[in-house]
Amino acid sequence: MPDFGSLALFFVAAIALLVTPGPAVLYIVARSVDQGWKAGIVSSMGISVGTLGQVLAAAFGLSAIVLSSVVAFSVIKYLGAAYLVWLGIRKLTTREPEGAPAVAPDPLTRVFAQGIVVNLLNPKSALFMFAFLPQFVDVARGHVAAQIIVLGMIFVLMGVVSDSVYAIAAGSIAQRLRRRPELMRRQRYFSGGLYILLGLTAAFSGSNRSK
Repeated sequence: MPDFGSLALFFVAAIALLVTPGPAVLYIVARSVDQGWKAGIVSSMGISVGTLGQVLAAAFGLSAIVLSSVVAFSVIKYLGAAYLVWLGIRKLTTREPEGAPAVAPDPLTRVFAQGIVVNLLNPKSALFMFAFLPQFVDVARGHVAAQIIVLGMIFVLMGVVSDSVYAIAAGSIAQRLRRRPELMRRQRYFSGGLYILLGLTAAFSGSNRSK
C-alpha cells in the first residue's frame, strides 16, 4: 500500500485529470444523449472495466510489451479508432421513417460491452497507466505490482463517480431536448458525428491523457 503522502498527491493529480473531459468522457456523453443517462452510466462502467484491464496490464508489464512494439501499438490504436468510426457511421445511417415507432435502443448489456471494447482498444490508456501510476509507487515498500493495482482501482472508482456526473448531466439535457421533435431529429447527427470525431481524434492524436 502506498504511503499517505503518495496517496494524497495521487488524489490531487487524479482529480485534476478526471475533471478534464477527454475521449472516454465524450463517448459517455454521446451515449447519454443517444439513449439517456442510464445508458451513459452503464457505458461508464464498461469504460471503467476497460481501464481496470489496462491497470492490470501495467501492473504485470503487458503494457510495456505493447508500448515497446510500434506495430502492436499501432494495430491497437487503429482498431480502436475504426470501432468508434463504425459506431458513428451506424448511427448516421440508421434512419427512422416519419410516423414509425421509435427504434429500439441498444440493450444495456451491449452498451456495457462496447464501453469495455472502446477503452481496451485505446492504447493511450496503456501509455497513461504505464507512465502515470508508477510515479506514486514507493519502491522501498515493496510489492510494486500490488501498489499499482491499488492506485489503479482507486483511479477507476474515482472515474466512475466523475463519469456518472457527466452521464447524468448529458442525459438530463437530452431528456429536455426530446420534448422538441425538430431538435431530436438532428440528434443522431450529433451522436454519430461525435463518435466519428472521437475515432479520428484517437487515430491522429499523440500520447496525451487516456480519459
